[in-house]
Order: sequence, then C-alpha cells, then structure tokens
Amino acid sequence: MSVAATTPRRSARKAKGDGHLRRAEILEAAERIFVAEGYEGATIRKIADEVGVSSTALYMHFQDKGCILLEICERTLTLLLERNREIAAKPLDPVVRVKMMLEAYMRWGLEHPNAYQLVYTGRPVSAGLWPEDTRDVPDQCYEIFRDVVREIAASGRLRTGTADSAAQALWMSCHGVVALLASRPNFHWADRDELIQVTLEGLLNGLVVD
Repeated sequence: MSVAATTPRRSARKAKGDGHLRRAEILEAAERIFVAEGYEGATIRKIADEVGVSSTALYMHFQDKGCILLEICERTLTLLLERNREIAAKPLDPVVRVKMMLEAYMRWGLEHPNAYQLVYTGRPVSAGLWPEDTRDVPDQCYEIFRDVVREIAASGRLRTGTADSAAQALWMSCHGVVALLASRPNFHWADRDELIQVTLEGLLNGLVVD
C-alpha cells in the first residue's frame, strides 16, 4: 500500500471551548498515521506530535489508540450505512438502486481514502472493541445492498449466479477500483468519473438482463 509519509506538524492551540475541533484534528491525524504505519506502528506520542499536543492532553480526549481507531471506523461506516438506507428506500427499479449504491460506495471510499483503507484494506477492527449496538455496522452496510440485489434475482433478471454471489462479486469488483486508486495514486489512471461509470456499466450489463 503506497501512502504518503506523515510529517509531524504543530497545530495552533485551540481556544477554550473548542475541544471538539481538537478532537477532530486528533481523528484526522490518527487516520493518516494508522494507514501509513499500521495500528502497531502508530503510538499515542506520534499522534500527539502530529496534532501538536502533549500525550497527556490527547488522553483527555481518548483513553487509548484503540478508542481512536474505533471512532474513526464508526464515523466513516455510519456515513455509508445512512446512504445505503436512503437509496434502498427509494421507489426505483432495483437495478437502478444497486447502481446508485455501488456508485455511492466508490465515491464515499474516494472521498475518505485514509478511513477506507483503514476499514477495508487494513487489519479489521477487533470485534471485541465495538460497542454492542454498533458492532454489526459493517455487516448492515452489506446486507442492505445484498437485499436489493436479491430483488433483482427474485424477478429472474440475473444472467448468472445467485443473489449472494452476484452481490459479493459486485461489491468485490468496486472495492478493487477504490483500493487501487487509493494505493497507487501515481499510476496514470483514466478520469475517475469515467472509471466509475465504465465499471458500473460493465458489471451490471454483464449480470443483469434488461
């Protein structure tokens, strides 16, 4: 995975009452360091130095780096979950909704490359770290998408495979696009919007009967 090296930088001291801004800075800095150096390589000291605070000050916001990792994953995946629910509820043809969900997934990953790599291409967050009510968020994201693919299968419009294999193949293919764009930024890629559309058209034309 090719990720630009992090460069420690000192942030200006936040005014009293701006703790939420500092917390956001900590999360952004931690994302960069987790992706660049891995969970084991990231330390509270490195994260604190990146933000420009002492380790003691950082502990005022987070108990440990596991809590930082958890919040990054929760916040990022919640965005995807909310978008999937919104699209799934639209009164549209299931093929249209599947295309919308896959496009939203790829654009979400490209808009949040560090968090995407952390969640989907790095070491998974230990199930034991997740609070009970959010532990299954990643599964919910997939299941909402899979259920729409099942609507297509139920109408007899799949050219091949089952609803589950089709849903997984679609997801895996789009994941590959996002992962490669994020990990090979210096490759001479075609226009991103065009890549997204060509991928979606190719996948759905190959799997779905008009």
